[in-house]
Amino acid sequence: MAAPDKQSRRTPGNIAIWILIYAELTEFALFFIVFLVARSHNQELFAAGPLRLNTLAGALNTLILITSSYFIARAVAAIKAGRIDSSVRWLWMTIAAGGAYCLVKAWEYYWNHGAGIDSKTDIFFSLYYYLTFNHLLHVLVGMCTILFVVLRTRMQAYTAEDHEGLESAACYWHMIDLAWIVIFPLLYVLR
Repeated sequence: MAAPDKQSRRTPGNIAIWILIYAELTEFALFFIVFLVARSHNQELFAAGPLRLNTLAGALNTLILITSSYFIARAVAAIKAGRIDSSVRWLWMTIAAGGAYCLVKAWEYYWNHGAGIDSKTDIFFSLYYYLTFNHLLHVLVGMCTILFVVLRTRMQAYTAEDHEGLESAACYWHMIDLAWIVIFPLLYVLR
């Protein structure tokens, strides 16, 4: 059996994006720990909190982000195959999914406001707003990054052989999705 070539063994993206991803995941992990410690000291609040949230909004955003990760994976596959126009279409679809996530999140916050829920309601909702708004900011940064990648792809800065920047953006986007995969059950499901 032949050994895999160097290209197939290399880590996607570059070292800088992985340092950023590890830093971002550390930040989220610290707040997950804070959430769990607060939960252990306020069990009744944390059991009642998810019941007041709009679970449909959380589920929709989960579906949107999983779909967006598929889109960006297709964009990377397309650039690796030398299909620049296809890659750009998948990148635009990723940005559109990010926009859909933002709209659902805005609707959810509006719904919360109508239900009398804000960051001062109690410690559960303070942490809910911190985690979800922080995640929303990461989605916005990711969308701006992908827009930059769209422009660079259009300028043919990426090729089938050289697409590290696009891969780095994809890795960051997948990290955003991964964080949400933890946030959704933590806030909306576990009681």
